[in-house]
Amino acid sequence: MFIFIYTFLHDEKLFGIVLFLVGGCTHTLSVPSEFVYAEIKTSVFTLASWQKITDKSAPYKIYVEGDGYAFNSHGQPTGNPTPKGILVRELAFGDKSSNVVYLARPCQYIKSGICAQRHWTTARFAPEVINSEYEAVKQIAGNNEVVLIGFSGGAQVAGLIAVLKPDVRVKKVITIAGNLDHLAWTEYHRLPPLNESLNLANYRAQFANIPQIHYTGTNDKIMPPELIDNFAADENKIVIVKGATHNSGWQNIYAAIWTAK
Repeated sequence: MFIFIYTFLHDEKLFGIVLFLVGGCTHTLSVPSEFVYAEIKTSVFTLASWQKITDKSAPYKIYVEGDGYAFNSHGQPTGNPTPKGILVRELAFGDKSSNVVYLARPCQYIKSGICAQRHWTTARFAPEVINSEYEAVKQIAGNNEVVLIGFSGGAQVAGLIAVLKPDVRVKKVITIAGNLDHLAWTEYHRLPPLNESLNLANYRAQFANIPQIHYTGTNDKIMPPELIDNFAADENKIVIVKGATHNSGWQNIYAAIWTAK
């Protein structure tokens, strides 16, 4: 069981320490001092980010968060999709590249006035969501090259930015347990379709031209390897991570992601 506690001083725009109490043990994830919290205003949403920018002429690595705490343990939509897992932040905060950004999804950490439950359920990949994430990436990186790293639903966001927004100079897309075809995913789990969302699978031919690598966990029941295999259709683009579930067991690939160019 997880008890999720934030030290979040919003007025100071400072994120302190995330504490996880697991079976009586406390795990902390502190934000390195070189990362600065920044709220990015887009045409629709204001997005939370933590940024380390040390060389504005160098490529940017932008880590896109997953769907977060969109559903509770009973499968019901939550009132706040802020993620409880630390995987994406842990990856971003450990990356020693010159320019590294952790980018949240709409309505995570901060709520824009437009935020509604549909934005982390049926419309989680809606045009206004993708446009806002794109605007944030463009504001951050400008005309510099970008490596987009997306976890779970963040993979769909990264892929859609790459194919639909050609003015972003996407150098590579890296996904971890990526939801690359959400229609295949909902059909696999016998869930209602995300009928307000764009789907990367509809742009498969364009996406195939973008350098990409997809990490898939052998024990991932949420995003099983066969879905990623079916989407990529190229074993050279897939790395199988033995023992990884959807949210854990990925530590062995951290170094490869941190050194990816």
